[in-house]
Amino acid sequence: MDRVIIRKIQPSDNEALAEIVRSVLAEFGANKPGTVFYDPTTDHLYELFQEKNSRYFVAETDGTILGGAGIFPSPGLDVDTCELVKMYLLPAVRGIGLGRSLIQKCIEFAKSRGFRHIYIETMPELKKAMEVYEKFGFHYLKGPLGNTGHFGCEIWMMLDFD
Repeated sequence: MDRVIIRKIQPSDNEALAEIVRSVLAEFGANKPGTVFYDPTTDHLYELFQEKNSRYFVAETDGTILGGAGIFPSPGLDVDTCELVKMYLLPAVRGIGLGRSLIQKCIEFAKSRGFRHIYIETMPELKKAMEVYEKFGFHYLKGPLGNTGHFGCEIWMMLDFD
């Protein structure tokens, strides 16, 4: 694989990213109601990430999008808390450290915006992702935070900077 770059999302990325998000969820049997699989914003990530204090990072090589991850100030979260969202990678690029690089970019962005906590909602089907989150210091919560609308997620995690 040629050199991978990580950059901010562009309007032309919407279709490829929506396909990656949905194909990964389907791959793991997590394409169920109450997840981003059915969330209409999944088709309009560029527009979604124009929200203040949000950022979506795209990984690509030679013009091919490999996946991405974002930080979003989700509704109902405390002002010092953001959410790590839509962290998905194509199967061919898993296990090479790209997910860690994306998460690190997201953490750096969150800190630069004054956030002190990063929240994640996920599912048991995405066990490998949870293992990566644990390595970054995310800990498990007993219940959901905020108003994300993703009632299909049954695992909640938090990373604290302080």
